[in-house]
Amino acid sequence: MKRSIREFVGSRIRSIRLNKNLTQKELGEKVGVKHNTISSYEKGTNEPEQDVLFRLANTLNVSINYFFPYEENLLLDSTQDYTFFPAHVSAGLPNEVDGITQSEKISISDTIMGKYAGNKDIYITKINGDSMNRVIPDQSLIAVRPVSLESLKDGDIVVYSRDGEYAVKRYFNFGEEIEFRPDSHDKSFRVDTIQLDNDIDLKIKGKVVLYIVELD
Repeated sequence: MKRSIREFVGSRIRSIRLNKNLTQKELGEKVGVKHNTISSYEKGTNEPEQDVLFRLANTLNVSINYFFPYEENLLLDSTQDYTFFPAHVSAGLPNEVDGITQSEKISISDTIMGKYAGNKDIYITKINGDSMNRVIPDQSLIAVRPVSLESLKDGDIVVYSRDGEYAVKRYFNFGEEIEFRPDSHDKSFRVDTIQLDNDIDLKIKGKVVLYIVELD
């Protein structure tokens, strides 16, 4: 059975709202309607009037045609600037990284960044090495979101520094010690174990939330 226009419009509103990481309440506030009205649009039980549809398109940064069937590739993608550290962060054991505090700007598409698009806390850097190549190939750009140590979960991929040297690994906390484990096809890479009672300068620089790699 073919969907009605209302159902199609509703599915498009929901899809782009989630892509923009907005709640129904937040979208409703931006457009000037109640959140339960947004809910009714998304369910297809109610259809937005023309002026509301235009406000939705403007708020969500899409063509008005995006809300109608058979219109493809009309999402107006935009780019955002992010802080970029041009120094390469080691994917082996921690290495000194010259210029890690010297930042530039890099523009990345919202489509690539997904739910992290426009997040000003995120910074971009580049990975160097193969110790994480099961998940992140050498030379990939990585997007890193600063987090607290307490918020990390075992298995999270983090950028960390030990006595001023930097690396990227999977994080595991065992109470009195922390392990930073490689995730590589090469079994020669070793776990970096840190005893927390030692006088060591350990800093978690952030959690890797996505990576971008050039295939050619």
